[in-house]
Amino acid sequence: MKVSEILQVKGNILYTVTPDQPLLDAANTMAEKDIGSLVVMEFGDLVGMLTFREVLNALHENAGQIGGGTVRKHMDDHPITVTPDTEVNEVRRIMLEKHARYLPVMNAKTLLGVISFYDVARAVLEAQSFENQMLKAYIRDWPAETPD
Repeated sequence: MKVSEILQVKGNILYTVTPDQPLLDAANTMAEKDIGSLVVMEFGDLVGMLTFREVLNALHENAGQIGGGTVRKHMDDHPITVTPDTEVNEVRRIMLEKHARYLPVMNAKTLLGVISFYDVARAVLEAQSFENQMLKAYIRDWPAETPD
């Protein structure tokens, strides 16, 4: 299974912010939309990711207050990306090794979407469920052995 297949099932809703937006606005968007990440875009290019991890770090740095900083100050400005052709097992490895819960999907310089740890887990579970159904159907229809 490839990343492109996960994106097809997930849909194409993508939430973005600019680096100069206040962090408070970005955090409010994340809370209102019930999402864990925002893609940071500037002049049509991906320049970073803002996840709940960065928001929590900002709260920690500011003694429980979000502070008056911008997204640029807190974003991950070198997010790990994948392509539509990346295999799901590779995505799982990257997410586990790099502790990345959200990965932008890029086709050259074009942002196609973001996949989350949840999206990958759901896709793998659905693929395994389908395989289990096929195996059970095969076993149920197992031909009777003929005596020699």
